Amino acid sequence: MFEDFLYLLRRNGLRVSLTEWMALMEALDKNLHEASFTGFYHLSRCLLVKSEADFDAFDRAFLDYFRDVSFQPEVSRELLDWLDRPNAPTGAYDEQQAELNETLSVLEIEELFQERKREQREQHNCGNYWAGTHGMSIFGNMGLSPVGIRVGGQSTARRAFRVAEERRFRDFRHDNTLDTRQLQVALRRLRQFSSLVDLPPTEFDVDGTIQDTASSAGMLKVRYKKPRQNTVKVILLMDSGGSMEHYAQLCSALFQAMTRAGHFKELKIYYFHNCPYTRLYTDPTLNPSRAVPVSWLLSNLSPEYKLIFTGDAQMSPHEIFDPFPVPREGEPASGLDCLRRLRERYRHAVWLNPGDRPDWGGEWTESYDAIEGLFPMFPLTVEGIEAGVKKLLAR
Repeated sequence: MFEDFLYLLRRNGLRVSLTEWMALMEALDKNLHEASFTGFYHLSRCLLVKSEADFDAFDRAFLDYFRDVSFQPEVSRELLDWLDRPNAPTGAYDEQQAELNETLSVLEIEELFQERKREQREQHNCGNYWAGTHGMSIFGNMGLSPVGIRVGGQSTARRAFRVAEERRFRDFRHDNTLDTRQLQVALRRLRQFSSLVDLPPTEFDVDGTIQDTASSAGMLKVRYKKPRQNTVKVILLMDSGGSMEHYAQLCSALFQAMTRAGHFKELKIYYFHNCPYTRLYTDPTLNPSRAVPVSWLLSNLSPEYKLIFTGDAQMSPHEIFDPFPVPREGEPASGLDCLRRLRERYRHAVWLNPGDRPDWGGEWTESYDAIEGLFPMFPLTVEGIEAGVKKLLAR
């Protein structure tokens, strides 16, 4: 049953064992796919694919094998036609609706999206409920909502956390070795901070051995020196979610480069969304149970740490400038206050930005300019990292 599908998967580079294949046959016999073609896709991918890096190869093979089967797309052609209005007038920005949209979780937005697809019967634009364009709705494209799902159209503000029907599996491939390697080379300049440690001379000194041998008329004299040790301590703060989803692959390469090969004596990595505010998180999902107060960071990690921010510095001005309603004692009073405290504590600090300054003007540039005024900002490229590292090395 489907033996030629097995061989097609193998030809596409997927190492599917007979044990895994027989497990799929057993699962089909037990109707775990619920007699559904979509169920079969998810079941076979679950049992036959070992890594996210192979999702794209599996999809290509699956589409090739079942090319004559009609698929049910996530979004109907009719809805996409309704949303194809690039030159439609833009609706008014609604601050209250924007705040309401931001209170919704990703799961809630996904559930609402499924409801709208079942209910919507006509074109809607400049609104805040249906899937449309140029409005405050959390579904559609070219809208003004700070969060949502993009359906059709082109990316503009890059605030959507997901694009309907977009295949993102390539982001997990392992074929970005060259990019990671280049970033690693750029980061190695931080090793200039390495220093001699007070240990017995156990490291072979090539230059000293040559000099001593030459001074003794060619009689070999081996010299040893004290080992050097990397004394660099780094705090890496990474923006996660929202518009940063667009740069997932680039940030993944940076993360790999930072965590490989022992560039630093200590590396502390925390995550935030848009701005640290009063809390940082130890995982990119921003799990509240793994939060770390910014005040703890300021009190427990000494000023000798080098601070590296990674983010696009794009957010609504109220997110960074407005004071918190009830600030806690010892905690920052606003997003900007938090950034100021971090800048004052860690004098060697840079901001690596994967994007450019917003070109649509207006209030969206205020946050970007305020952050750029606090931190030396460099593009998240090999050249930008080299320039940023040079800034960190400045005495």
